[in-house]
Amino acid sequence: MINVTKTYLPPFEEYTAILKRAWDKGWITNNGELVLELEAKLKEYLKVNELLFCSNGTIVLQMALKALNITKEVITTPFSYVATTNVLLWEGCTPVFVDIDAKTLCIDANKIEAAITKDTEAILATHVYGIPCDVEKIDVIAQKHNLKVIYDAAHAFGCTYKGKSLLSYGDISTCSFHATKVFHTVEGGCIVSNDEALARKVLLYRSFGHIGDDYFSMGINAKNSELNAAMGLCILPKMEEIISARKNIFDAYCQLLNFKKIQQPQFEKNSQHNYSYYPVIFSSEEILLKVRAALLANNISTRRYFYPSLNQLPFIVKKNKCQNSENISKRVLSLPLFEDLKENDIKRICNVINEAI
Repeated sequence: MINVTKTYLPPFEEYTAILKRAWDKGWITNNGELVLELEAKLKEYLKVNELLFCSNGTIVLQMALKALNITKEVITTPFSYVATTNVLLWEGCTPVFVDIDAKTLCIDANKIEAAITKDTEAILATHVYGIPCDVEKIDVIAQKHNLKVIYDAAHAFGCTYKGKSLLSYGDISTCSFHATKVFHTVEGGCIVSNDEALARKVLLYRSFGHIGDDYFSMGINAKNSELNAAMGLCILPKMEEIISARKNIFDAYCQLLNFKKIQQPQFEKNSQHNYSYYPVIFSSEEILLKVRAALLANNISTRRYFYPSLNQLPFIVKKNKCQNSENISKRVLSLPLFEDLKENDIKRICNVINEAI
């Protein structure tokens, strides 16, 4: 079976050599030296001022909402992983869905202002597949209406826009370091802010609101362990190699697929991509299901990423219409993409797709 994704694992000896430092100290959680080292190296790699390594990519979104005091309406995208919507509901906010741009699949910044009400407090947007949102237009809107901006950058590690990391935009950006991501710590995530006071607030939230025996605020447990940090420290130096390998696979798909009958999202010219996913958009859901079945018959797994459109989730009360998202979510499929996917397998995948369409 060719899986849709495959976790990158460094040589076991490299991982255990780093982990041994924590093992020898007997300090494996509560902000040990590996966690602190990983945070410092991630700041350097991403060229950001404030970054906190946390337990997963969902809890960092929850902390972002809490740190910015967001409790009412939040304008958000219907085309994202369900966590983007779930955190809003979990924190008692009201998601207000704004349709996506049919080319980039990110939230359509031109439609945001029409959705703003007296109860709107923030914009929560996703850099879909690492494609940048219209960060400049969103920033203008946010300043005009005194709104906070949170970017779900779960897909955007290593992606840049105009030379800056995508994680450096917004009041807060978050990232997932789940095992399926380009950079991972098995489980994990990070929260980034250029505001030192805001970062201090989140630092307290991450560890029950206390430092040592002194309590400063409410908080939760969003810490991560030395075991997870060791994985990150192993993988971070290999990012150029990993992204290069993924680019070669991405380019091979581009050369072999029949783009007379399928489409791709549009990638921003001023951005650097991380080749995290290979999404294709078919002419109809019927064709997608036919292709998916043909691939599965050949032991090739795919993922309907993202499906369904989040405004249509069964537990959403306000199901406002988002035509582009509803349409495209039925027709988009992510193909297998991981560092050591073989050339012959890429050809086989493309042949099955081209024959089925």
